[in-house]
Amino acid sequence: MPIRVAIVDDHPMVAEGIQAILESYDDIEVAATFSSGQAILDCVMELAPDVILLDLNMPGMNGLTATELLLELRAETRILVLSMHDSPEYITTALSHGAMGYVLKDVPTEEIKTAIDTVMTGQRYLCTGAKGSLIPSENETSRDTLTEREQTVLLQLAKGRSNKDVAAALDISVRTVETHRKNIKRKLGISSTAGLTRYAMEHGVLQGTGSFL
Repeated sequence: MPIRVAIVDDHPMVAEGIQAILESYDDIEVAATFSSGQAILDCVMELAPDVILLDLNMPGMNGLTATELLLELRAETRILVLSMHDSPEYITTALSHGAMGYVLKDVPTEEIKTAIDTVMTGQRYLCTGAKGSLIPSENETSRDTLTEREQTVLLQLAKGRSNKDVAAALDISVRTVETHRKNIKRKLGISSTAGLTRYAMEHGVLQGTGSFL
């Protein structure tokens, strides 16, 4: 099965150029292109893309908000940010919101394919320019910031609630809760539910006073 990719960029020439590049690969299918975050949100469940190439700066809904909402709807989709901004703030913020990769728009065309292949394996991908922009403490840290939704899920899990209970409380699917749980464990370097509860207690999460890194 080819990798289903959706492209979201409000500049038609950029979207068309990326589409032309990707369609030259036999193992990639460009399912659709969109010019706004809301447009992809409206279609993501029906479209079921494996990877979404997403611009950060778009009119209306920005790429960060779109990333979180897209992952709420379809947690298994990988978000790969395409941006012209190489500042550490842009990169770390995109990753903390759930993006699996960050690629600058001026990279060689074959690197976009490499990025897609990498995130499809479940690994994070940063292009060379993005890696070089991160300060060492951010580039080498073993723990990432939890998104707001991950913080909420962690609080629910720390109270001993099951995936089903958390899903009902937050009005999301059990599968989405499972994905959040997996990502929380990965980001915090914790392998067990008991470890999550202990982390929550030690960091004041259950009292609502703690920070999430």
